[in-house]
Amino acid sequence: MTNSTGTTTSAGAGSAVPARAGRREWTALGVLMLPLLLVSMDVSVLYFATPAISADLHPSGTQQLWIFDVYGFVLAGLLMTMGSLGDRIGRRRLLLTGAAAFGAASLLAAYADSAETLIAARAVLGLGGATLMPSTMALLRTMFTDPAQRAKAIGMWSGVMTGGIALGSVMSGILVEHFWWGSVFLVNLPAMALLLLLGPVLLPESRDPNPGRFDWLSVPLSMAAVLPVIYGLKEIPSEGWHPLYVVSIAVGLLFAALFVHRQRTSASPLIPPALLKGRGFTPALVLNLVAALAMMGSAIFTTQYLQSVLGKSPLSAALWSLLPSVFIGVAGPVTAQLVQRGVNRGYVVAGGFAAMAAGYSMLALVGTDSLWLALAGAGVLACGMVAIVSQLTDLAMSGAPVERAGTASSLLETSAEFGGALGMAVLGSIGTAVYRHEMPATAPAAARETLGDALATAARLPGAAGQSLLTTAREAFTSGMQGAAIAGAVLVALAAVGAAVSLRKIEVGDD
Repeated sequence: MTNSTGTTTSAGAGSAVPARAGRREWTALGVLMLPLLLVSMDVSVLYFATPAISADLHPSGTQQLWIFDVYGFVLAGLLMTMGSLGDRIGRRRLLLTGAAAFGAASLLAAYADSAETLIAARAVLGLGGATLMPSTMALLRTMFTDPAQRAKAIGMWSGVMTGGIALGSVMSGILVEHFWWGSVFLVNLPAMALLLLLGPVLLPESRDPNPGRFDWLSVPLSMAAVLPVIYGLKEIPSEGWHPLYVVSIAVGLLFAALFVHRQRTSASPLIPPALLKGRGFTPALVLNLVAALAMMGSAIFTTQYLQSVLGKSPLSAALWSLLPSVFIGVAGPVTAQLVQRGVNRGYVVAGGFAAMAAGYSMLALVGTDSLWLALAGAGVLACGMVAIVSQLTDLAMSGAPVERAGTASSLLETSAEFGGALGMAVLGSIGTAVYRHEMPATAPAAARETLGDALATAARLPGAAGQSLLTTAREAFTSGMQGAAIAGAVLVALAAVGAAVSLRKIEVGDD
């Protein structure tokens, strides 16, 4: 017979054997991949739509920034709240509610007639995304109770999440080239409609049977802890260590301390402290943050390198950047197979970090005309990332109680958001510092700030002077990317050692 946790118990044997997922569960996984893909794509879907939006809606500079950033801010700020809420009211219910909100917001965004309307729609998209991401992983944890099948499913989940970000920018470029800018949002509607139609049939409902009272005070505290830190870290690479951003991070850390105190003292906390004490959970969170830091830290350089150093058009650069994604779908399942065949999980994760170190080493050797080396480095980095995230996700979700699956998933996603912002801040600042050091003092002041400013300045200079500045700026940016790559390689090499030490005693059979 099957109990409430999805395990099959042998009559008279007194032992529980995980039930193997069948065709229904694998079909349901395919349905769950749709919202996951779209949520990850929406991070980058506006890359090529911005000029058309600007021409149509005439947003101010501040409004344009909010059109870009409000989605990620709301998503990051509400992940922990929505993960805990799903554990209480039901993950499927929250998923379908979020899908409806995501679809409605997509329709509103597509036909927005003002910048304010588009900002509001993007905020609701972020809210919907915050419900979709932890719910999909929590439902996956419920449907796949067999360790081998769960590891394979999580590997596929990780590949879709990583690949979606790259696919979003390409799809945006293609749609804007052939249709109007609102089409980048309309593509969400068929997937959400399919989820709303098939979800109630294929997806099981699951929730914490004894959730306790919902701690409403923790909701604003969690948002006040996350949003100022994310904001400060994202602004530092482009604006520098301005006091406003430093204060923003400090305020966020203060609220983070208050949030932690609340979780320790509340009778029914949003994030139970016992969850962090679970086998391997905290190391998984920390290593997940480092992996996201390394991945985002590299992405901010490779995208600029393709466009501003190699001179590719935005759409051409996006298409070239898809090439490394070809191997992403293989990395997760291959790593899962290694673990199932007895390779120590800690060494597999360490191997993923070693692969990222190798990718960074390739980027450290890139010159001003090294397309294939840059793409190879990015591909190796991405494969290492998927291998790491799939194993850390499997470890964290396997060790977390089933009734807290949504909360556990939301913590993993929040750590990734922090890691991505930290990667932009730390590695971005290193690259910027090297760039400014390499630019000669005789160069125009604006050109010494960023490569984008240098390109704009060079375009206004006559003949040889403009070309000389262009060459110097591209060489300086490449040097900055090399410096950041060396720092990234050192960081992930240390993480490889940390993974091997902290995870090596967690056996496959412990799942």
